[in-house]
Amino acid sequence: MTTDIRVHRDAGILTHTDALRSVYIDAFCAPPWHEDEAQATEFLSRLPVSVRRAGFTAATAVRDGEVVGFATAWTTPAPFPTDRCYPQAAAGLGNDRTAGWLCGAREIDELAVRPTARGTGLATRLLEAVTTDAPEGRAWLLTSVRNGRAMAFYRRNGWTQATHPSPDGTGIVVFLGPRHPARSLAPLPL
Repeated sequence: MTTDIRVHRDAGILTHTDALRSVYIDAFCAPPWHEDEAQATEFLSRLPVSVRRAGFTAATAVRDGEVVGFATAWTTPAPFPTDRCYPQAAAGLGNDRTAGWLCGAREIDELAVRPTARGTGLATRLLEAVTTDAPEGRAWLLTSVRNGRAMAFYRRNGWTQATHPSPDGTGIVVFLGPRHPARSLAPLPL
């Protein structure tokens, strides 16, 4: 069974909104995320704005005509945003590292794969599709410290953890991509 990865760089991704919503629900409404369908609706309401962001890149994974996974990304603006989880990222890195490491870099917003497609390498292929042309290899993302499986996935794929909130907490973690030039400067955990 072949799964095709299709890269989208414009509003053409919006033709897949029903499929993206379905994948989002499958990926994030189950443990450990425990999101509800309102978050899927919120993601889709952001998508028309996201496609207009500088550097917007998305990838869909299509198997037998069905979308089974997707990733979205864009270039992080300067100054660094102050909505959503951005303040937590900035607090963990400090102003200088935030500006130098994250602004102007490719930011992964979402990576979602249906449970039936997990363990097939699909998430890795989607992540590579949206980061392969990241400016100077500079790619980054946020994930929750409460999802050990996601954290292990990023580490296995060469991503470097750059912030270290309490492992028992509910904070977010910044990861730098495998080709990010600041990887070696990321602080080690205490």
